[in-house]
Amino acid sequence: MVRGAGRIPSPCYGKSISIIGTRESSRETKVYNILRLGCDQWGRIHHELPDFLVPYKRYKAECIESVLTNPSTHGVPADQSTLFRWFDWFNYFVDYWANCLLSIVLRTKQDKIPLNLTSANSETSIHRIGRLVGNAPRWLERIVRPIVNFNLWLQTRSAFLSEDS
Repeated sequence: MVRGAGRIPSPCYGKSISIIGTRESSRETKVYNILRLGCDQWGRIHHELPDFLVPYKRYKAECIESVLTNPSTHGVPADQSTLFRWFDWFNYFVDYWANCLLSIVLRTKQDKIPLNLTSANSETSIHRIGRLVGNAPRWLERIVRPIVNFNLWLQTRSAFLSEDS
C-alpha cells in the first residue's frame, strides 16, 4: 500500500479534503492502492500520486528520468520509439511545468524557496527545469508530484495519433 507522507492542500481550493477510498492498479505481481480524495467544498475527486509514478506512463519516474538525463548510457529496457516519445513529451511540456511550479510557489506563499528564473535560451530542457527543482536524483518526481496534486497535470496525446491529428 502506498501512502503519502503528509496532507496535501485541496487542488480545488477547498478548505479540507477527505479520503474517500482507494484505486487499485496492478502490473505483474505489484498492486498499488492509490488514495482517492474528495474535496469537501467542491465535491471533486482527486487521486494522490505516489512519488515514483508519472501519470499515463507505464514506466517508473526513475526510469524516465534516467533516460532523459543519460540518453546514451541509461540502461532502461525500452524500445527506441518509447524513448523518442519520452524526449518529445518532456520537451513539449517543460515550459508548462516550469510555469506550474512557479504558480504553486506563489499560490502557497512559499517565499523562502529560491527560484532562479533567469532566461537562458541556449540551455537544454533538462538544464532549464533543473534551475527550478535541482538536478539531484529524483528531479522528475519533484516536478510531477506537486503539479499532479494541484490538479494541473495535462494528459498527453495517445501514441497512436498522427502528427496531423
